[in-house]
Amino acid sequence: MNTYDVIVIGGGPAGLMAAAAAGENGAKTAILDKGSKLGRKLAISGGGRCNVTNRVDNEELIRHIPGNGRFMYSPFSIFNNENIIAFFESLGIELKEEDNGRMFPVTDKAHDVVRALLHKLQQLKVDIYKKTEVTTIDFDEESGHRIHTTDAGIFSAPSVIIASGGTSVPHTGSTGDGYPWAEKAGHTITDLYPTEVPITLKDLLIKEKTLQGLSLRGVTLKVIDPKKNKLIKAHTGDLLFTHFGLSGPIGLRCSQYVVKARKKHGSVPVPLEIDLFPDENQEQLFQRLKKEIDAVPKKAVKNALSGFLPERLLPVSLERAEIDLFITGNELSIEKIRALAGVLKQFTLSADGTLPLEKAFVTGGGVSVKEVFPKRMESKKMPGLFFSGEVMDLHGYTGGYNITVAFSTGYTAGSAAAEHSLSSKTLQN
Repeated sequence: MNTYDVIVIGGGPAGLMAAAAAGENGAKTAILDKGSKLGRKLAISGGGRCNVTNRVDNEELIRHIPGNGRFMYSPFSIFNNENIIAFFESLGIELKEEDNGRMFPVTDKAHDVVRALLHKLQQLKVDIYKKTEVTTIDFDEESGHRIHTTDAGIFSAPSVIIASGGTSVPHTGSTGDGYPWAEKAGHTITDLYPTEVPITLKDLLIKEKTLQGLSLRGVTLKVIDPKKNKLIKAHTGDLLFTHFGLSGPIGLRCSQYVVKARKKHGSVPVPLEIDLFPDENQEQLFQRLKKEIDAVPKKAVKNALSGFLPERLLPVSLERAEIDLFITGNELSIEKIRALAGVLKQFTLSADGTLPLEKAFVTGGGVSVKEVFPKRMESKKMPGLFFSGEVMDLHGYTGGYNITVAFSTGYTAGSAAAEHSLSSKTLQN
């Protein structure tokens, strides 16, 4: 029997931080991970650069965590983004701030962050068991919870932290292992669904690959309720057309609302709109279009507006406004220019879903946050059981928000788990 004060299951961002916090608080700690390397998801985060957190205030952080963000008020009161920055700088990782508050290591290497965390665990004498797959957990708050593994025997500890991740990016080891253990302890697992995932479209221009590879900057993508024809969600930023639909930051951010709309309305197509000029109203855009066309009245409209839109988007937009590409400016009616302005403010598309959960960056759903004490990340169902990271029904947008949730809940769980185990020891003595 391998006996510890705290056992962390999962060696991702949440698990590594949980183990560090438990070790710092004096607990004899072990990490169990079924993979051959720890921190695999951390190593590929931020495009391999590791976006360790986002330096915005707490309210802005919560706003960027659409999946139960209010739950994070308590963990952030214990360990927030500024604490994350200070923690990594104390490990010798110098950080830099980039656009929209995103924080990266100066070296732009995620592996430097992973190495620093592993070195910290080594200093704290945290035992690491790799290639150690957990089969089941027998919960016993009196004599200690027992963790059964395939290769390393049985482990026992008064405090167990499940940090095994969701089901997204499965090649990093996130295959939903923690959900059955949580259910065994009496927890509810809310419906799982993909978030931060590319959107699939049914439009002909996608099937014909007309706009494949086209990147748009500073546009607004809107998700529309298919029944009520009302706005569900809008995000402004960069968007990418792919061979199957939409990706890029705002495509990923809007994806969960497509998933939810289809679930609510029976898998019907979900209308999308792109506002190609969100900083101008339709009248302003019309006036600017008219000025461009009037400046060269004898030119074909497609040439007069060259540079106004990306080259491949212009003919598609003109066609949607029912404007002949070769009509000259002095032949074009005011009504047609207004129609073009309307198309550019509401470039419509139709979403028929998203890529599957295993292709998502983040898992929506998981262990219900209603059944977890937010200031401790401890189970309300089973004393000595803690959760951290994506195994819970918590998710944020890309841009350093998910990893902030992982580090914050990991640190909170690790600290509380150490306190629980050490107080149990004191009582026994």
